[in-house]
Formats: sequence, C-alpha cells, structure tokens
Amino acid sequence: MGADLRSPKFWVFGICLLPLARLIYLGGSGGLGANPIEFITRSTGTWTLVGLMVTLSVTPLRRLSGRAEFVRYRRMLGLFSFFYACLHFVTYIWLDQFFDPAAIARDIVKRPFITVGFTAFVLLVPLAATSTPAMMRRLGRRWQQLHRLVYAIALLGVVHYLWLVKKDLTTPLIYGGVLVLLLALRLQWGVILLQAARTRFAPARY
Repeated sequence: MGADLRSPKFWVFGICLLPLARLIYLGGSGGLGANPIEFITRSTGTWTLVGLMVTLSVTPLRRLSGRAEFVRYRRMLGLFSFFYACLHFVTYIWLDQFFDPAAIARDIVKRPFITVGFTAFVLLVPLAATSTPAMMRRLGRRWQQLHRLVYAIALLGVVHYLWLVKKDLTTPLIYGGVLVLLLALRLQWGVILLQAARTRFAPARY
C-alpha cells in the first residue's frame, strides 16, 4: 500500500526528515564547512532540542486549541527527537572519538557539558523503548510517571547547549525560556484542574 498523501501524519513525518535531508545534501555538495564533524554535531544536537520542545508543546497546543488530534503526533515527534539524539551521539563517538572507550569515558568525566549531554541521552533511551501502545498498557500509571522525565531531559539539553557555547548564550537561553514557558503552562493548568476538582467535590454548604 502506498503512502496516503492526504494524511497529516505523512506530512509531519516528511517535515521531521528535512533536517536529515539537509545534512545529506550539504554533505554531498561540500556545504558542511571547514569543520564537517562540528557542523553535523551541532546540527543534530540542535534538532534534538527542537524536537523535544515541539513534543512538549503538543499538550499546551491541544488545550489551547481544543483540538485533540494534536496528541496523535506526539509519539512520532518524540521518536524523531530520539532519532536525532542518536545521530548526535553516534557522530560524537564515531567521528569525534573514533569509538575509543577510554577517551569517551575521560570526556564524560572531565567535561561537564559532555556529562550532562550523555546523561540526557541515557534518560531518553527508556522513553523511546516504552513509547509503544503495548508498553503504555503494560506500565499503566508508571508510564506517565516515567515519561515526565522528558522535562528533565529537555532541561539537561538546554544546560548541555549553554555550557557548550560559552560565549554567545542567546540561542540556548531562548530554548531555556521556551522550556520555562512550557513548564509554567503545565503547572498553571495543574493548578486550574486541582481548583476545579475541589470545587466540584466540595461538600455543599447550607
């Protein structure tokens, strides 16, 4: 069966592949600059962080718009975030460290931004592994508790970026501001829901 060109999922899938297509095009046309490894590392890291922010935006967008169909794309967006995180990690251990375990271990211990980035990647693995409907059913309430780690992962991603650039902090601070906004929206809706529940179940006064 061919792809359904009318399906929004098809177009979301295609859009998520654009950063990879761009890298492949630039690699084939000699457009990766004087330091291709750094370019690929920065690009894949950036799109990992963008993917995490977009994934975290799904619930606020659903609540603001009242359109439940936004949730259908959250899993795909999350998995694409993990995909670019894997590319980011593989670029580092392959093209940067040449699969040298000792050098990688030294880097993780001695360079804080590597430590934070590696921690974020490790935490992403169980989220990707439990993203299937079967795992959601198997884990029950624990699934939601586990996947709340995505906020911590996004925070670690921002810190990783912040410590990496050192001088011009504008871009990582923008990501940090977006994350703070998303957390604030989540907490505010939590307060609203709690107040609504208390009002609904409060004992009647006569």
